[in-house]
Order: sequence, then structure tokens, then C-alpha cells
Amino acid sequence: MASKATSIKLFSISTPQMRAFHLTWMAFFVCFFAWFACAPLMPVIKGEFGLTPGQIANINIAAVAVTIIVRLIVGPLCDHFGPRKAYTGLLLIGAIPVIGVAFAQSYESFLFFRLAIGAAGASFVITQYHTSVMFAPKVVGTANAAAAGWGNAGGGVAQAVMPLLMTAMVMLGVSEGFGWRAALIVPGVLMIVMAFVYYRYTQDCPQGNFKELRAAGVAIDGGKKGGWESFKLAAVNYRVWLLFITYGACFGIEIFIHNIAATYYVDHFKLTLAQAGMAAGSFGLLALFARALGGWVSDKFAANGNLNNRVTLLFALMLGEGAGLLMFAHAGNALLAVAAMLFFGLFTHMACGATYAVVPFVDKRALGGVAGIIGAGGNVGAVAAGFLMKGTGDVQQTLSILGVLVAISALCALAARFSSATVQETAVATA
Repeated sequence: MASKATSIKLFSISTPQMRAFHLTWMAFFVCFFAWFACAPLMPVIKGEFGLTPGQIANINIAAVAVTIIVRLIVGPLCDHFGPRKAYTGLLLIGAIPVIGVAFAQSYESFLFFRLAIGAAGASFVITQYHTSVMFAPKVVGTANAAAAGWGNAGGGVAQAVMPLLMTAMVMLGVSEGFGWRAALIVPGVLMIVMAFVYYRYTQDCPQGNFKELRAAGVAIDGGKKGGWESFKLAAVNYRVWLLFITYGACFGIEIFIHNIAATYYVDHFKLTLAQAGMAAGSFGLLALFARALGGWVSDKFAANGNLNNRVTLLFALMLGEGAGLLMFAHAGNALLAVAAMLFFGLFTHMACGATYAVVPFVDKRALGGVAGIIGAGGNVGAVAAGFLMKGTGDVQQTLSILGVLVAISALCALAARFSSATVQETAVATA
């Protein structure tokens, strides 16, 4: 019977494990591209709808708010239906508002579609679930972080590509107002295509699909009963909520920066839309390697069998993130701001990877519930940051406060340390 992969054969798609690895990061990339496709176009959209700063803040909050609920739901759905069906459904349903936003005619309709697009952000939970059930403990941190990091890069690519795509539309002779709308249809179509590819070429776990395995009486590694049982097991585990906070302080900051960076560079440093898109995009493109680096380093730190080395690493990375965020907040010019953004971005992405290198060990009976709740923490952090900025009315002040809060939340990583028995059990399983 097929088992979890003990190595990552990057240039292979001959096994179910590697097909799932590659297709899950590709699906995640498409979802993140769609999720953040509006952000770099906001300076243009703001002008068309005559948006106030308060309305823009509402749009940024809406973009990440609904993802909290969907992430909580989609983890247990993976346990119940399997990641293959869960991802296919999310891609198809998520494509509707992505295409719909191109037809918005008012602030209210734009806000509604921007809210609904946030469901695409739940793709992260399915990605982490699928790689967790496909790869063995000694490489699961690297697999989780690499798949998530390459998928996350979709947000950075969107920052750089969407302004260029809109410009290309305008060069074809259409108006700027029509150009941004036409550009936003592209990611919606990509989601539909990806849904069919994912359903056709992946399976739920190394042994096959959950439905057939359950019918054959085969035990499944993940939520043993699935659905609500998985969520309840995860919800009573205090480590889940500690990591909920740490993930809010790293991934939440990542989402927040994606939503405000392009507009911040235009308003504060007077960059053009294309220049701001490139600057903001560089932050997202760090995900191509930095998240994977966080997971890989976590695996290496735990190679001696000490699971708690993973949480110690997470603590250190979050301290670095907090310090870098303060540097970014007080950068005096665009060049220094980009340098500081890349510095704290490296720690932010690595902390995200290191968090999900811990997730598979929190409670193997409720993997979907654990992944879903912790994943939702990222969006709670982003929503909280959005409300903070709306309250202060000043981006620099918001960034300074967030830098301090991130450093304090690093203590939650230390508090999530595992018992000696769990460390010993994991050491035996990894050996």
C-alpha cells in the first residue's frame, strides 16, 4: 500500500505525492493571484468610484474578513470530503466573484464582490492539508512551506502583473475604466481551468481518495471522523490558539502589506502605478523561496528529533519580523522603504513557513481542524491590522504599532512548546 513520501523529488510528477505537491501550489498560486488582483489597481479604481479613505479601509478589511469563516469551514471539509473535492469546489465557487468584480458599478457592489473574493484565501488551508497527508514527518515542513510559498508568490505576481495587464488593455484602444475590468476577468478564468486540472490529476492521499478508502474500511490519517469532530478536537487544543496568534502576526501582516503597499508607495513616495506595483510585488515574490526556507530550516532544526526546536526557531523569526517592520515604518525614502520591506518580508515569510512546519504535529487526529483554525488566525491578524489603520488614519503609525505587537506575539511560539512525551514520540516516528 502506498505511503507518505520521505523525500521531495522536485522534477517528478510520476507519483501521487508529487502530483499533489505541484498542483496544490499551482492552484494556490492562481487563488492568491485572484485574491490580490484588485490591490495594485486600487489607485485607478479609487478614482473611478471616488472612494474615500474610510471606504478604501473597508474594502481592504472586506478582502480578508470572509476568509476567516471559510478557512474554519474548509479544513474540516477536507477531512470529510478530501482535499481534491474541497479544492475543486473552492476554485469553481471562488471564480464567480472574481469575474463578478469586473462588473461592479458602485462602491457597494465592489465591496460585496471584494468580500466574496476573500473565500479564495481559504485555498491555503487545503494546500497545507494536502501536502501534510502526502509527506512524511522528516520532510513535511519543507513540503508545506515550499507549496505555500510558491503559491503565495501569486500575490506578488499579481502586484506586478495586473498594472501591466491593464496597461496592455489600454494600449489596445480601450478606456482605463474598461481596462481594469477586462484585466480582472483573467484570474477568474484561470481558477476555472485550474479546478478541472486539480480534479482530474490529484487524489486525496497516497492510498487513494477518501470516499473509496472509507468504503473499503481503510483508516485515513487526518480527521478520523471528519467534519465537526475534527473541528472540536482542534478547538480544545491550546497550542492551536497560540499558533493562531503567531500566524496572525506573520501571515496577517503579509496580507496587510499586500493590500496597502502599492497605494502606500504611490501616496507616500509619489511613485507611478507601475513602479509601486513592482515595489509591492517584490515583497510577495519573496514567497518563492523564503517560506520554503522557513520550513526547510525548521526540518533541519528538528532533525535531531527535538520537536521543540521548531517553536524556538519560530520565536526568533518573529522577533526579526517585528524589528524589520519598525524599520519599514520609519524609512525616509522609497529605496530605504523597499530595502526594509524586503528585510522584514524575509522574516515574515519564513515565520509563516515555520508555523506550518509545526502544524502537522499539533494533533494528527484533527489535521483539517488544526490547519483551518490556525489558517484563519492569519486573516484575523489582517482584519485587526485593517481596523487599526482605520482607527489611526495613518499608515506609518499603524506599521509602528504592528511591529511592537508582532514582537510581543513571538512569546506565543515559546508557550506552544510540546511535552517530553510528544517530543519522544515524534523522534521515534522521524527516525
